[in-house]
Amino acid sequence: MNFSIVLAHPTPGSFNHAIAETARATLQKLGCGVWWHDLYAERFDPALPSAEIPRDAELPPDLARHLDEITAADGIVVVHPNYWSRPPAMLCGWADRVLRAGRAYHFVPDGKGGARPVGLLKARAALVITTANTPQEKEVELFGDPLDTLWRKVVFGLCGVPAVERLVFTPVITSTLAQRQGWLEDVRTAVERGVALAGNEARRSA
Repeated sequence: MNFSIVLAHPTPGSFNHAIAETARATLQKLGCGVWWHDLYAERFDPALPSAEIPRDAELPPDLARHLDEITAADGIVVVHPNYWSRPPAMLCGWADRVLRAGRAYHFVPDGKGGARPVGLLKARAALVITTANTPQEKEVELFGDPLDTLWRKVVFGLCGVPAVERLVFTPVITSTLAQRQGWLEDVRTAVERGVALAGNEARRSA
């Protein structure tokens, strides 16, 4: 199986990087192929130009590679900090440009004069790992956890990924080394679950 890892944190050596590296090492240990994208290190351009909007648009080679990989992946891992209850703009732009209509999803008539989305991604499991400095219970109390809604329902729900797990590590700013080591162990366990889920879902849909 092949997994795509998408990391969006501007600071090299951040805990987000440690999370993503742990996910990569775990996948490789399990014999999975890994497509790795550190968006800031790659200097990915998040701005969607008008010329890319048409379905038959000619895409730049680097963007075409992102698209080919995400549509071929059996599983997806996304790692990012919580910025204003949303992903960093870099990652939002990645979704705008890479999760394209006609490749990640499309719309079909709903029989009621409208349309409904049909997901096209091959991936059967996704793991989203976010970090924050606001306690998660406070985030949920105040805002209802917008990130969970975004990834579970809006993005991967629309694109047809049936099994979505999210891990939240917070508050990072006051965490101890022991806490962070425990969180990384949680990452390893979640990745193992994701690989098993992706395999089970793939067999079920075969």
